[in-house]
Amino acid sequence: MSHIAIITDTDSNLPLELTKKYNIVQVPILIQFGDESFRDIYDINNDTIFARIDKEGKLPTTAAPSPGLFVEAFKAAFASGADTILCLNISSEMSATYASALQAVGMFPDKRIEVLDTRSLAMGQGYMVLAAAEAVANGASIEEAIAVVEDVRSRTYLFGSLATLKYIAMSGRVSALAAGIAGLLDIKPILSLQNGKLELLEKIRTQSKSWNRAIELTAEKATGHKVEKMSIMNVKCPDSARQFEGLLRAAIECPDEIVQADLNPGLSTNTGAGMVAVVFVVAK
Repeated sequence: MSHIAIITDTDSNLPLELTKKYNIVQVPILIQFGDESFRDIYDINNDTIFARIDKEGKLPTTAAPSPGLFVEAFKAAFASGADTILCLNISSEMSATYASALQAVGMFPDKRIEVLDTRSLAMGQGYMVLAAAEAVANGASIEEAIAVVEDVRSRTYLFGSLATLKYIAMSGRVSALAAGIAGLLDIKPILSLQNGKLELLEKIRTQSKSWNRAIELTAEKATGHKVEKMSIMNVKCPDSARQFEGLLRAAIECPDEIVQADLNPGLSTNTGAGMVAVVFVVAK
């Protein structure tokens, strides 16, 4: 029977205990402050990043893993006994990570490596990675594992609420003036995953209304379906995430277990502190 290794990148946001359980390797997104480079989750965390952002008044940049990092991960997987690799990456609409992994495949002309664009990120991507790992653990072929991933992708949704436009303004994606006006009006934008991109879906005034709208959107997608898996992600606001969970459970039927997870640094610098989001997979 084929031994299939599962590899992803740290934008999958998978808790380390789950990656260890299924022997999933996460190739790190790179966080760069000037000439200094750090590996997402391995060298740096949100506390360190946001303390430095607040001190220096500017955002770090993020970079896709180099093809060399994927080459190292692929070599290690083959050395550990794998004969096939399935590599699942953050949406190619948001990062060059997928392209980097594809480039690395060229270094292994005699090996089978399938690189899949998840068209998602964070736990949306993470749930696809877990589905592939579970399928492989149960004896699935690589073709069957890919089919499982594509099925999960079609049933996965993300809605979130930004606490501020300050960090997006620092990135240059909106003007400082627009962000300042949004702050004065207490606007809390709704985030959603649309066609492989994280988009600002709606602009809602006040945090409570923004959360309620995110929950309404979740309920709409869950109507007529059981919610199989759900996670709530946050950036430096775990108390808010737990409060959001309580509101979510009061509004819709949720799984017994909801994963609470910090959004990894490779993504959190783009959303800013105070962000809360729900990712969920509905049943067929």
